[in-house]
Parts: sequence; structure tokens; C-alpha cells
Amino acid sequence: MPYSLRHLLPADAAPVLGLNNAAVPAVNAHDEASLSALLAASSHALAVVHDDAPGEVLGFAVLFGVDADYASENYRWFSARSESFLYVDRIVVSDQARNQGLGALLYTAIFAAARAAEVGQVFCEVNIAPPNPRSLAFHSRLGFEPIGEQSTKGGTVVVSLLSAPVGAGVR
Repeated sequence: MPYSLRHLLPADAAPVLGLNNAAVPAVNAHDEASLSALLAASSHALAVVHDDAPGEVLGFAVLFGVDADYASENYRWFSARSESFLYVDRIVVSDQARNQGLGALLYTAIFAAARAAEVGQVFCEVNIAPPNPRSLAFHSRLGFEPIGEQSTKGGTVVVSLLSAPVGAGVR
């Protein structure tokens, strides 16, 4: 596969902001300051790039470990129920790079990071209102199962809260 993973770099801020905001409502919108704060607080921030254009971010993932200082409603829900997890705050792949295995490549790194951290589960959430059936099917293929639902953003969004054991997923 002609794609590689790397850590997000400061120079990636503008393209990551564009990718993130193009993916709304599947993820929360950000501005430069809030995205910068999110990335600074995260435990991992990964980019997937084409080997021939390593400066062009095609997708990214932002992760939080246990005991992060993070006010997300969904992160707090998971934190109240487990002390051994890695939380996928967001995973985004550009529209032009979809169906090329980039989401699976990012999740390979996510599960590897969870194993390295010696945690038991990977958590994430996927919108069910507004619906995101492609993401639900993708996460199901990786071994994620629903463990709850939550209404967020003042009742404007409902998410399925998902969990996968670290032994699941792509390898």
C-alpha cells in the first residue's frame, strides 16, 4: 500500500482543520484555536499520507488515554465506566481518499497504540442521529459493539457508544 502513518505536525493544522470541518456533522466543527487545543491535549494525533506526497494529509485520528483532562461528554461517559481504554475522539478520511483502506490503516495504528499502552478497550462513538450508517458498518467490521447511547450537543445529536477489545480490529 503506498500510504504511511505519521504524527500530525504543526504544518498540518490548516489541512486537518479543513478535513475536520468537511466531515461535520460526523465530527464537531473546530476553529484554529479549538483544534490546536484538542491536538495539544490528545495522547496521540496521527496522519495518513500518500508516500509520494508525505506533506498532504489524507486522513487523521485524534486519541485520548485514560485520565485525560478532556471535557467531551462522550469521553466522560467512557471514563465513568472504565479505567483501561484508548478513546478515539475523531477519525476522518478525505472524501477523495475514501475506499482505499485508509480508515483501516489508521485503526491498525490505534489498536497498536492501545496494546502499547496496555489498555483493554478502544472506545469511540458514531452518530445515529443524524445517521452515519457507513461509519457504523465500518466500526462493526472492526469488532466494535454498541455499549450505550447518548444524546449530546443539547439533544441535537444522538451517538452510539462503541467498544472493541484491544485484541479486535485490524492487524
